[in-house]
Amino acid sequence: MPIINRISGFHDDITKWRRDIHAHPELQFDVHRTAALVAEKLKEFGVDEIATGIGRTGVVGVIKGRQTASSKTIGLRADMDALPIQEIVERPYMSKTPGVMHACGHDGHTAMLLGAARYLAETRNFDGTAVVIFQPAEEGGGGGREMVNEGMMDRFGIDEVYGMHNAPGIPFGQFSIRSGPMMAAADMFIIDIEGKGGHAARPQRVIDTTLVGAHIMTALQSVVARNVDPIEAAVVSVTTFKAGDAFNVIPQTARLTGTARTLSSEVRDLLENRMREVVEHTAAAFGAKATLDYQRHYPVLSNNAEKAEFAGSVARLVSDKVDMNTPQVMGGEDFSFMLDARPGAFIYLGQGDTQYLHHPEYDFNDDIIPIGASYWAKLVETALPAR
Repeated sequence: MPIINRISGFHDDITKWRRDIHAHPELQFDVHRTAALVAEKLKEFGVDEIATGIGRTGVVGVIKGRQTASSKTIGLRADMDALPIQEIVERPYMSKTPGVMHACGHDGHTAMLLGAARYLAETRNFDGTAVVIFQPAEEGGGGGREMVNEGMMDRFGIDEVYGMHNAPGIPFGQFSIRSGPMMAAADMFIIDIEGKGGHAARPQRVIDTTLVGAHIMTALQSVVARNVDPIEAAVVSVTTFKAGDAFNVIPQTARLTGTARTLSSEVRDLLENRMREVVEHTAAAFGAKATLDYQRHYPVLSNNAEKAEFAGSVARLVSDKVDMNTPQVMGGEDFSFMLDARPGAFIYLGQGDTQYLHHPEYDFNDDIIPIGASYWAKLVETALPAR
């Protein structure tokens, strides 16, 4: 693979940064140590401008090319937060924080972008500006939304923005991407049911919220099966069902929670509307009351067609394995907020046959570091060619 030699030369340094971050994981917006490390490294590299506290705890670095004829600015984004999972594999750099670990590879993402920033600040072999974005709270906190809402795109003049994620199960060193919708909108719902509690031996005198909840759970699947076009994609998963505390008491209330996933705004609207009708009417059929609190979290991650093609062409400069039609997935990713604000593309980098994301045995594959960092560097140099 045509990896940039200079980046290969400090592969060991990047690995050390990655493992240090891995040993000290932080959740959502509470990434103070990681953000401080990032800011310290950017200062050490001679980055032109460093801004902290963007989107609460995000860090942004500005690197100007050797030439400034072009006013174009490219944004590169990595996420910094970990997950509330207990790491179970003994490693020299395993998490020192009980119940928290980097089980999604954000430690690797941050380290690779730091490596690219070091190279770009050293060489500056481009005409324009590169902005490196280190984002907090990708895992459910909406850190991308916070950074965008704070005006990051306008403040730093970002014209295009790109993201990357490691991918267990995709062959080592292979880049995978597609134009259009690539990852799903990730929404959450809460269903509260009010019935009439009472003695479990006298069901005729109660309105059984557990029975109502069970029927609602079943009926919700009809929304996907009988309302969504079979050519489209949607998922409704009830993940918790809480009702009662005693074996001989039918509870007065019950609560169901779960997630809904869609790949288009039209199906998202349909799902919310039909779910509300199903919840309310199913409960009413049993004499109960139920409400749906549907919370829209991450929008659909949709790659700009032109930028996806460009990202794929850059990936080919680094790897001889590039899949331009990777399957859509129903997982969510809050880089979608940045793609809603600016054209750009999100790409996967395969790390081979390793444990999957969000698993207590997962670990980032350090061997892909020079590949990912070279992709970031080539993307800037290709988008902003020196004259």
